[in-house]
Amino acid sequence: MTVRAGVLGATGAVGQRLIQLLDPHPAFEIAALTASESSAGEAYRDVAKWRINTPIPDDIAEMTVRATEPRSVPDDVDLIFSSLPSSVGEAVEPAFCEAGYVVSSNSSNARRDDDVPLTIPEVNADHLDLIEVQRERRGWDGALVKNPNCSTITMVPPLAALEAAFGLEQVTVATLQAVSGAGYSGVTSMEIIDNAIPNIGGEEAKMETESRKLLGEFDGAEVNWHEARVDASCNRIPTLDGHLENVWVDTVEGATVEAAAEAMREYPSLDLHSSPDQLIHVFEEPDRPQPRLDRDRENGMAIAVGGIQETEGGLQFNCLAHNTLRGAAGASVLNGELLAESGYLG
Repeated sequence: MTVRAGVLGATGAVGQRLIQLLDPHPAFEIAALTASESSAGEAYRDVAKWRINTPIPDDIAEMTVRATEPRSVPDDVDLIFSSLPSSVGEAVEPAFCEAGYVVSSNSSNARRDDDVPLTIPEVNADHLDLIEVQRERRGWDGALVKNPNCSTITMVPPLAALEAAFGLEQVTVATLQAVSGAGYSGVTSMEIIDNAIPNIGGEEAKMETESRKLLGEFDGAEVNWHEARVDASCNRIPTLDGHLENVWVDTVEGATVEAAAEAMREYPSLDLHSSPDQLIHVFEEPDRPQPRLDRDRENGMAIAVGGIQETEGGLQFNCLAHNTLRGAAGASVLNGELLAESGYLG
């Protein structure tokens, strides 16, 4: 079955990545693109400042951009991908869900709502069944599913592997985040060249809460968040793509470097089109992973880990992911694939 898909916020950085991933996708067909009122009615090529390193697909370039409202999107669209700013998504996404559309969203609004699935399919696919709770509570025929923040996605799969093997008590993370995570206009060259910017607004809170929800257990009615304490310090650095993170973990049971590396290497992926063959790549070299060398592993959908060391309370390691692929557009597409496989479309 071909899934007809729409993209909300199609002219933005993540919207362009979604088009790059969806246009050649074997199961998805792009049927609608939306953007701001000023772009509605125009050809996509005329309003999108295309900044992806592959050309705009010819069929997409000629599509007419629609207004970002349910009545502008054809009724036969099966799935909506949202890359809207959270302030816009907060109002617009529920309207699409009320109109019967299923929305896979990268926007940060509603991620912590107790009836909204926040999912990394390889980590907590069972949380998707919160949709049943959501539909009953909100009276929607559609549904809203979220992927987490790009920095959270980088850290959580290795943490899930360690939780399964040793248990987690406390997590501390310091991030070195690429400028693309702020969007094309998010950080000026005068701010970031020869510089590093600490305390990315709101980012610490996202990592500290989203990770606990992702690692929590779904009991059929709600997600019981993981009880580990998570503390984050987030910093912007002048790399283009790839979030590098330094993580310290206190484990319930003793963990050796060898056992931790094996737990991460053996952590299973899924048989979805966008899932990497190996979810977590583990380096023995102490100076890996590095953004320029390792962000594109498995089409940018893998997590790279290195520098694993034992500490007094557990372990320290470094992890890396491509923030606009694994951490944003690719994560939304992967959630869309999970929605299709789980029977929530159509």
